[in-house]
Amino acid sequence: MNVLIINGHPGKGTFNHALANAFEAGAKQAGATIKTLNVNSMGLTLEMVSNAEDLPLSPNIKQAQEFILWANHLVWVFPTWWATMPALLKAFFEQVFTSGFAFKYKKSNSKNVKWDKLLPGKTAQMISTMDAPPWFYNYFIGEPAFKMLRYNLKFCGFKSVKRNYFGSVKTSTEEQRKKWLKEAEQLGAKLK
Repeated sequence: MNVLIINGHPGKGTFNHALANAFEAGAKQAGATIKTLNVNSMGLTLEMVSNAEDLPLSPNIKQAQEFILWANHLVWVFPTWWATMPALLKAFFEQVFTSGFAFKYKKSNSKNVKWDKLLPGKTAQMISTMDAPPWFYNYFIGEPAFKMLRYNLKFCGFKSVKRNYFGSVKTSTEEQRKKWLKEAEQLGAKLK
């Protein structure tokens, strides 16, 4: 299995990086081939200027798209900030999953929008840290980051999107963080 790990934390050396590394170690035990993208090193701008299909792609965006085409399974690792993903990861999503690459609108005479899903059959999972307890995020906030990611990836043809939350990081102990790292490694080891 080809696995692409997308680390969406805008910082360096964070607990999210440790979780991504733990997942990678487990996935390698399962025999997966791994590639990693660190969104913080791609030189992305937060400004989306156009979604025109004929604009030239930057080398970093082109490489990200090549990695996505190569992968069977994508793993998104990021902190939940203000109930959703960091702005830099959202910019990555907007600039990489573009029309003509991830989906393609069809011409239609009807009032309904139709499109081709250009990334069919892939799977994904989201691993997210948060300062709120995951039960609070699930039941009171409603999981907006997961809902956005799942909807948009399915829009592009992904067949399934799963999620795992780790929190509250702010009040966690070193022992708890080690347990979470082990859980992330086990998630990677379960890949088939």
